[in-house]
Amino acid sequence: MNTMDNLEKQLICPICLEMFTKPVVILPCQHNLCRKCANDVFQASNPYLPTRGGSLTSGGRFRCPSCRHEVVLDRHGVYGLQRNLLVENIIDMFKQESSSSKPAPERKEETPMCDVHEEEKINIYCVTHGVPTCSMCKVFGAHKDCEVAAITSVYQSKKAELSDGIAMMVGNNDRMQGIVSQLEEACRAIEENGRRQKTLVCERFDQLYSILEEKKTEMSQKVTVEQEEKLNYIRGLTRKYGDHLEESCKMVELGIQTMEEPEMALFLQNTKPLLKKLAEASNTAHLDKVERGYENMDHYTVDFKKEGLALRSLDFLQDDEDEDEEDEDGEASAEEGDGAPVVSAAAPASVKPAAPQPSPSSPSAASS
Repeated sequence: MNTMDNLEKQLICPICLEMFTKPVVILPCQHNLCRKCANDVFQASNPYLPTRGGSLTSGGRFRCPSCRHEVVLDRHGVYGLQRNLLVENIIDMFKQESSSSKPAPERKEETPMCDVHEEEKINIYCVTHGVPTCSMCKVFGAHKDCEVAAITSVYQSKKAELSDGIAMMVGNNDRMQGIVSQLEEACRAIEENGRRQKTLVCERFDQLYSILEEKKTEMSQKVTVEQEEKLNYIRGLTRKYGDHLEESCKMVELGIQTMEEPEMALFLQNTKPLLKKLAEASNTAHLDKVERGYENMDHYTVDFKKEGLALRSLDFLQDDEDEDEEDEDGEASAEEGDGAPVVSAAAPASVKPAAPQPSPSSPSAASS
């Protein structure tokens, strides 16, 4: 009988804990279930899938209660699973063998005896206290005033309740596993979306940096152009004054030499042209005069207060409803003249206009 016992254990359904009942379906992982139990497990795992008359009307999935392998069903549901005719034939032969060997006496030997009445078998169930007991306890013992029921009926109901609980727990476990998988996938999606959005934000800021760099270069070039023009003019004027100074020094040397001439006739002969040259050398009317403040560059002044406020108010775009509200508020504020700067279209930097200056080539020089 050891072989028969081992065989019987192999023919027990992991859901109802009874011997497989026909039809027996074979799962893709090669484990077996009663079709009814497979349907119970599936409906417990997919409570929101549409059913008609207690049967599945669309595909779904559940996990094998033996190995947790995921079973994917087509539109036929559990009725699309293949029947295991070999197991069904083995069950038929096992039942025939069991009935011919009459295992009833052995089952009687396994029936537990009452602790109080040692010769009485436990054959009834006390519904009041929820414990199995014997007939003598009901008639004379502690359970004489209790409600009792046949142990076989209670056995079947409790077994069915336990089977349903196991099936429900298997379904709950599958749902929990599904939730865990969804949460893990959500974590991966959040990480990927975060990386992507940070990259986009950095690209947007790089574009803003590029605009600022271009504007800085453009404005710096304007300052550089006027700087060079003024420098070239001043350098040219410096050369003119230097040449005039050099000529004047020569005239002074010549005058000193003439003053040392002892011959009066020769002195007077040389003095007339020398005095004329001295008069010409002392005249600087032909040399330009630079106006006061010509070297200043203060007219290239910028004020970024508004732009600074706009940059500090940069933020992410809101939802459509929030954007509509912000647009309405922005229009109202604009009418009042104190609206907040719009981040997506900040006003360009304001530059104070340059004060009127003389042209570098003709700096309003006043002739002396």
